[in-house]
Amino acid sequence: MFGLEAQGDWASLRSSHVSVVNPLLTDSSKVTSLGLFTGQIGYAWNAALLYLKGGAAVTSNSLLQATTFGGIGLNYATSTRWGGTIGVGFEYGFAPNWSAGIEYGHLFMGTANNSFSVPAGAAAVVNQISQNVDIVSVRVNYKFGGAVVARY
Repeated sequence: MFGLEAQGDWASLRSSHVSVVNPLLTDSSKVTSLGLFTGQIGYAWNAALLYLKGGAAVTSNSLLQATTFGGIGLNYATSTRWGGTIGVGFEYGFAPNWSAGIEYGHLFMGTANNSFSVPAGAAAVVNQISQNVDIVSVRVNYKFGGAVVARY
């Protein structure tokens, strides 16, 4: 089995940590959406399918730097990042037109430097932000219709 797939999802994946350089600041990031463009190759036997997938990934992110105490937002930025993805999945047809599957994917988005927007004349605050995303999908599928049969 081989195939191509494009997938898009809205997300709300968040992370934050206190700045190592200035403990009075907390850096937060949020993945607001992601997309995958993958190729798949697999092996099917009876009603089961095992496959590997890989390709390109894209994430849309919002970044915030705020005071550690009080949470007052100081700097805000958005970014779009491209990276790669790999994954593995298993699907099983358990009844006519019905199947269930589970899939794991890892997005390698790398590390990027971000200069937060600041008022004119102020020095930019540069932060290095690493990003990897792990996704587990569980699904149940129903295939509508069937073979078209001519009747007289």
